Amino acid sequence: MSERARDSLRNVILISSAGAGKTSLAEAMLFASGVVPHLGSITQGTTVSDFEPEELHRRSSVSTSLLRCSWKHTTINLVDPPGAMALLGETVMALRSVDAVVLVIGVSSGIRSDLVRVWSHITTLGLPCLLFLNELDKEESSLDNACAICQRDLGLTPLPMSLPYSCGGHLEGVLDLAQDVLITSRAETPLHQQLPIPEDARVLAADGRKRIQESVAECDDRLLEQYLAMGELTQEDLIEGLRVATRTRTVIPLYRGSAMNNIGIIPLLNAIVDLLPSPMDRPSTTSFEGLHPDTGEPVHRRAICEDPFSGIVFKTLIDPFVGRLSFLRVLSGVLHADSMVFNSSRGRKEKSGHLYTVLGKKHTALSSAGAGEIVAIGKLKDTQTGDTLCDEQAPICYPKPVLPRPVLSFAIEPKSNADMEKISLGLHKLIEEDPTLEFSRHADTKEMVLSGMSQWHIDLALEKLRRKYGAEVVLHMPKIPYRETIRATAHAQGKYKRQTGGHGQYGDCWLELTPLPRGEGFKFENRVVGGAIPRNFIPAVEKGVIEAMHHGSVAGFPVVDCRVAVYEGSYHTVDSSEIAFKIAASMGFKKALETAHPVLLEPIMSVEVEAPADHIGGVIGDLNARRGRILHVEAKDQMEQITALVPMAELLMYATMLNSLTAGRGSYAMEFTKYDEVPHELAVRIIEANKVDIHASAH
Repeated sequence: MSERARDSLRNVILISSAGAGKTSLAEAMLFASGVVPHLGSITQGTTVSDFEPEELHRRSSVSTSLLRCSWKHTTINLVDPPGAMALLGETVMALRSVDAVVLVIGVSSGIRSDLVRVWSHITTLGLPCLLFLNELDKEESSLDNACAICQRDLGLTPLPMSLPYSCGGHLEGVLDLAQDVLITSRAETPLHQQLPIPEDARVLAADGRKRIQESVAECDDRLLEQYLAMGELTQEDLIEGLRVATRTRTVIPLYRGSAMNNIGIIPLLNAIVDLLPSPMDRPSTTSFEGLHPDTGEPVHRRAICEDPFSGIVFKTLIDPFVGRLSFLRVLSGVLHADSMVFNSSRGRKEKSGHLYTVLGKKHTALSSAGAGEIVAIGKLKDTQTGDTLCDEQAPICYPKPVLPRPVLSFAIEPKSNADMEKISLGLHKLIEEDPTLEFSRHADTKEMVLSGMSQWHIDLALEKLRRKYGAEVVLHMPKIPYRETIRATAHAQGKYKRQTGGHGQYGDCWLELTPLPRGEGFKFENRVVGGAIPRNFIPAVEKGVIEAMHHGSVAGFPVVDCRVAVYEGSYHTVDSSEIAFKIAASMGFKKALETAHPVLLEPIMSVEVEAPADHIGGVIGDLNARRGRILHVEAKDQMEQITALVPMAELLMYATMLNSLTAGRGSYAMEFTKYDEVPHELAVRIIEANKVDIHASAH
């Protein structure tokens, strides 16, 4: 790709909360630029972005789509990730592929917590941004209210660039304040008209344009001198000043329109071309920096074709019939179809396969892609989302973004034995597509557990599992991996004697059980002296104890934090054997356990909860009700962060409650920290419930 071609390229991501009209805006941009002949509809399932069956069924984006259009001789790559908070990981990865953002705010949906969280990622990456206030045709559309919400929730003050224009009570178009024109359009045709500002709107437009000129002049000393001397800026200086201010994030331009009615789209397309950066415009401070995969030393790449090839895979799609597609942003150099590349994240060579530009589900083959391009690569075998591809002779590995961790888990069972193999294969493929899903087999509970960001997220995964891989499952709450331990020292003899006519079995050992501090696990000691038990039988004693510890005497859970010492015993020169001492040790352990004051332990999680300050009281009260112990509370930006220790059993459905308590603005992460004793009243209920489960499974 030539320098001129790369300068005529814009990579832009559309960001919004669910229901704000982001996909409708993408459709309107394709329509206005002549890519599609008709304006598609989400309700009718005819948009280019949403084509997966799950998207058509839910009328909502559930996967990142790539779109492509051209405006003013400039190619625009649009990245359209889902807006649902449960799919935040898709957005976090997709942000790595672009140079700028269009933030879509719906009048009816406003700014939700998921948008605030994404905005923090955008700010960290330093990406230039345009705002688009959608649903201009709705009565509650208010510029002052929108600006106040942006200031309150996002900490930014947008600069209005367009105003609505109505005639006879009907919305006709928008006043483009930067160009000082009226732009009218219709939903039935991509054609638009550019007209002089009508007389009845001149004063309003002049005030808005003056505000823009003042804001731009304040960003540059030269422009400020010109503005003070002449009272206005030339059109060329105004656009150039806006371009610089937007790319440095000094100004956040705000455009208004109605995506479903194709109104206000033209000024936004103009702004994407005129104000947002091309791949060549990436400032050196945010140029691509990675590490050498062998030495760990910093390595830099420039967004030019002359540098060695490197790129990041930000999305993986796997279809049982079509195969695997990897979405790649080429950061530097040139990638050729069917060439060998190096996956520096995994230390493996890959053949790149065919290259494609993507428009929804339509793919167009390419022979090569240069720095700045976003393409799809077919049939990469070992490459996954977040991996770096590069030239093997000039390796670089880019850091992977930190993705949100799953917060809700369900145990899954196949509906039939025939589904078992399909489940494992299908879920591992789905996790390659969506790394915020987790699938594991718990050794303690013998369950298959699927974890995700919400009930909706898990339901979506199982819907895909059924459609793509023909596997159906039943969901239920996962079992808690309880443990048992002892609180007192105890002694017992284990003696196994059996005579069957020939060689018999004889094993005899005395054991001492002693409690250990929490987290110490299990220790075994041999204190036998004088040959009471031959040394070759001691490992059998230890093995018998370990097997007996798998099922405690309280409720049948594994026993932990216990020291077992064998200190006395006897043997028979003919009848003693390893199996006899193993059985004797198991018998002795069970006897001693009954008198060692056994108790039930439960897993305790360290939980970090972020919630708005005005909801913090309810969150703390709820954590206390869940038997949580608050460690500390501290302010973090516009939120409060609570750190607490909470039993795992109290957190199984916590995500749902936290959303309710914080109006969807709270989030949390947790990890296992220790085991602790279960309160007596609760332990009684757990023991009784476990007895019922054991009885039911036996029958």
